[in-house]
Amino acid sequence: MPYKNPKEFLADATKLPAAIEAKLPAGAPKISTTLVTTAAGLPDLPDFPMAIPDLPAPPELPAITPPTGVMPFVTGVPPAAAPTPPAPPAPALRTTASRLVFE
Repeated sequence: MPYKNPKEFLADATKLPAAIEAKLPAGAPKISTTLVTTAAGLPDLPDFPMAIPDLPAPPELPAITPPTGVMPFVTGVPPAAAPTPPAPPAPALRTTASRLVFE
């Protein structure tokens, strides 16, 4: 079914982000719901001057396998926490008073 209204087009354009989000782990941010909410909140828009053909179906995405554990970036180097630098010494306080001389 070709699109005549921009709202229908924008709402249908969220199928690809939704297909990607379906493969992400739980708790990942969802942009497709934001797009649908935004498209629904648009004021009434005039129809397109011509019919826009249907969008292609979202491609079949491969399964995402999450990495297990922490993996080092360099082979043979175990990951370790970075050492914290020592705190700088506190500035010394002046104990003698300076005299102000006015001329």
